Amino acid sequence: MVLLGYLAAALMVAAGLAGTVLPALPGLPLLFGGLLLASWLDNFQHLGAISLSVLAVLAALGLLIDFVAGLLGARATGASRQALWGAFIGSLVGLFFGIAGVVLGPLIGAVVGEFIARKDAFQAGKVGIGTFVGFIVGAVAKVACAFAMLATAALALAF
Repeated sequence: MVLLGYLAAALMVAAGLAGTVLPALPGLPLLFGGLLLASWLDNFQHLGAISLSVLAVLAALGLLIDFVAGLLGARATGASRQALWGAFIGSLVGLFFGIAGVVLGPLIGAVVGEFIARKDAFQAGKVGIGTFVGFIVGAVAKVACAFAMLATAALALAF
């Protein structure tokens, strides 16, 4: 029975790693859940309260950065309030269209929102590029947090 638990934990960790780049899976929460399950099965002998707290903070930080990065990228280019709302709505709508929708949804939403607000195609394009750069920064930060979580767990298991 314990073997099945460890198998489930390993599958959750693998799905969590995949979820850091695939939009359909909640990567960091799955990764944390898999490590928490493995720790629980081990009676918290290797991954204790401190290690699990660090893992939880890394997961929360990665989610926060991923969520805010696109908005900050748009804001850095002087985006209007409508562009920020457009990026947010585009993110939600994009979830239904796979990877392309997740990448292009916020960008298109920000461009449309900015164009509606200012009627300036150049500024709208600038905001779209800023949103895309923010999205890339957020994705890189999320992957970095995932690897930091794995490194933290590996160090806790080693000592």
